[in-house]
Amino acid sequence: MESLVPLGDQAALAYFADEAAALRFAATVRQANEPWIVDVVHAYVSVAVFFDGDRTTYGRVAESLRRLDAEGTSATVPAARLHHIPCCYAFALDLHRVAQHTGLPADEVIRLHAATEYTVYAIGFCPGFPYLGYLPSELCGVPRLDTPRLHVEPGSVGLTGRQTGIYTEARPGGWNLIGRTPLTLVDVAQGYFPLRTGDRVRFVRIDIAEYRRLEGQRI
Repeated sequence: MESLVPLGDQAALAYFADEAAALRFAATVRQANEPWIVDVVHAYVSVAVFFDGDRTTYGRVAESLRRLDAEGTSATVPAARLHHIPCCYAFALDLHRVAQHTGLPADEVIRLHAATEYTVYAIGFCPGFPYLGYLPSELCGVPRLDTPRLHVEPGSVGLTGRQTGIYTEARPGGWNLIGRTPLTLVDVAQGYFPLRTGDRVRFVRIDIAEYRRLEGQRI
């Protein structure tokens, strides 16, 4: 653990040297199953541990987390599931912009994006939105749009910086849209959130006919 700081008055935020160490620590804390734990949220190199302020204090939580870190982890990290997510690159509103910025032909942008296996490093922004890393070096560095769109369709696949992601619900957004999946990746009412941090994702290129056939299906 590189540092541990308060996050509000009922959470502690731990930072680690890399994503793998943070994932292992999150598994360790979950399996320790202390009675005061409310939630454990892993994102990239950080782990937020939310606790019940009526049952403990930040000082005691910090002491417990440091002890778990010092003891090392014997926790079993959940097996990384590999999800193959169909993506129709015909819905590529910003493909020309990405191609221009990278200096690559549009087809090469698509090939590189679909050839990469990504890790879910965080979930956020809107329910179930997966932050996927990392893009191949050839696709890195494309900035967000100068003016975000007011409406991005659910299933839209975008990229910016070093990462790609999927808009699980209709939202404003400024990422470069290069495709869309027909799958439903979130159902809040039914508690359906199939992607979790540590999972792997590969995009499978499909055409519009296949998109229509798969529309609304789940992983």
